[in-house]
Amino acid sequence: MTGFDVVGAAYAAHSDSARGRLRHDLVERRLLAELPARPATVLDVGCGNGEMTLRLAAAGHQVTGVDPSARMLAAAAGRLAARPEVADRVRLLDAGLDSLPFDGERFDAVCCHGVLMYLDESGEAVARLAGLVAPGGLLSVLAKNRRSIGVREALAGDYTTARRLIGSGADRSTGNLGRETRGDTAEALDRLAADHGLTPLPWQGVRIFHDHLDGTWAPEPAAYAAALEVEWTASWRSPYRDMSRLVHTLARRTQGPSAA
Repeated sequence: MTGFDVVGAAYAAHSDSARGRLRHDLVERRLLAELPARPATVLDVGCGNGEMTLRLAAAGHQVTGVDPSARMLAAAAGRLAARPEVADRVRLLDAGLDSLPFDGERFDAVCCHGVLMYLDESGEAVARLAGLVAPGGLLSVLAKNRRSIGVREALAGDYTTARRLIGSGADRSTGNLGRETRGDTAEALDRLAADHGLTPLPWQGVRIFHDHLDGTWAPEPAAYAAALEVEWTASWRSPYRDMSRLVHTLARRTQGPSAA
């Protein structure tokens, strides 16, 4: 994650684009369907500019957003200041995956979205995240889909790069933010969660049909709503979800026995 400050502005622009909103809307919809109706405690690891932190807080949950980037945290704080109605439901902390300051604290949900792709491997991170999930709680991981590496390039017409990536079975490629990122499979992430006492839930593919579009894609509201619905419908189903740019895996820790 070192140096992520450099791409902070690009990430903010991506989040505001129709393509970026597809990602956030799909992930938010699934999270809200899995979270309890009561206010839950949520940890958002790698919260960036606070997009999902603020969305979940607006839904009534108590959210702790952490990020190791001072610039990204400042952006999140600025957005929070413009939303005083959720200020008492959000705390922002300077911390990375390797320095989470939560000894003994557990959360109803732990989210880690768009972070694992910047790490050399996912095992240690998932172990650390799983350890913060309370009984009955949820682990939500959004990662780059290893199976679809090369698909974006092919659909965008960069056939030389696509052929190289697909032919070599590459596990990483350069993303739109200009950094090389690594892919995971949903099955591997599910196995890691299970290894740490969580039960995997059905995974979803995020951004199947619209990933190769750039910032010039600016559909009218009705067209965007239609795009969102077709993405949601396909996100549960193979072979469509297998070609998504991102995989959203969720796993739940079994609720402990009730006290006598």
